[in-house]
Amino acid sequence: MSNEDYYRLLGINRDAAADEIKKAYRKLARKFHPDVNPGDKQAEERFKKISEAYDVLSDPKKREVYDAYGTYSDNFRGGASGQGPGVDFAGFDFSGFGGSGFSDIFSQFFQGHSRTAAPKKGEDLEYQVSMGFDEALKGLQTRITYARRETCQTCKGKGQSTEERMHDCALCQGTGRITQMKGRMKFTTTCTQCGGSGRAGRACGTCHGDGRVPSTDNLEIKIPPGVQTGSRIRFAGKGDAGVQGAPAGDLYIVATVGSHPFFERTGDNVSCKVPITVTEAALGAKIEVPTVDGRAMLKIPPGTQHGQKFRLRERGFPSLRAATRGDQFVEVKIVLPRIADERSKEILRELARLNPDDPRRDLFKF
Repeated sequence: MSNEDYYRLLGINRDAAADEIKKAYRKLARKFHPDVNPGDKQAEERFKKISEAYDVLSDPKKREVYDAYGTYSDNFRGGASGQGPGVDFAGFDFSGFGGSGFSDIFSQFFQGHSRTAAPKKGEDLEYQVSMGFDEALKGLQTRITYARRETCQTCKGKGQSTEERMHDCALCQGTGRITQMKGRMKFTTTCTQCGGSGRAGRACGTCHGDGRVPSTDNLEIKIPPGVQTGSRIRFAGKGDAGVQGAPAGDLYIVATVGSHPFFERTGDNVSCKVPITVTEAALGAKIEVPTVDGRAMLKIPPGTQHGQKFRLRERGFPSLRAATRGDQFVEVKIVLPRIADERSKEILRELARLNPDDPRRDLFKF
């Protein structure tokens, strides 16, 4: 594990809440992800470090251990009771604590940790896919190429070379345990180098001990109809390979949908504006209007007002949550005719005499 300050790596305070930690990690992950910085080794290394920091700080138990000791390892050895690490308090005087069982203070930090390093599930990955308005309506099938980490075939994910015989671990001298002093307190924990086995070998020259290697993968993906910007489609097991045989992470396709020159989308619904004549508005009519599926007939009732909206049911986008579709809303805009001849003017004057109502009569009642 890294010796760097995890809080400083993520740019957060030590009292940061869980949602702040998650938000900070996502922001940095998008910036330093290998997909965004192809071939940039520094960005890849930074991504590994912030992922390591998030793995510890997002887990309440791991975070407690890290806050207490400034470091964390999955290899803490369970004590005799199976409740915490093996701790030797020889030479330490607890009389000043009133016999309260000082070891209880430490057991809460280590509870639940196994004797050996547990396999770790692979990291989840995100891949941005930009698509057009019509592609989001009908669905999209395409092939993507993305960067991930796959199991090292040289060492079969073990991280150690198979070309030489195993030997006693140099760190723990084959015991599988290491002893550390904290002041007058002596802690015995599982060896972080061999995972408690007491045996070790030379790190694999291909993966340098990680058990995984960078790779480029091709994947045929099918995006269902109805996605919108921000929609996430999960492809199980297509993320980074797991550590020591653990399951791989997942791949999330994140959609970005373009706009349309005529239709406007709100959720599963679409809307548009359609012009109509004064006659159509006054007398009523049946007009053709465009929809996302083609043309459709819309009935305009007599006396329709400018800006009035009409609904065409299930003429919108397919829903990702149910076997239904959204609606289309048509807003009508009354277009006045251009009066160029005296006959038309006379007809309009006659219309005004026959309909003397003043539309502004209520404006001055306040």
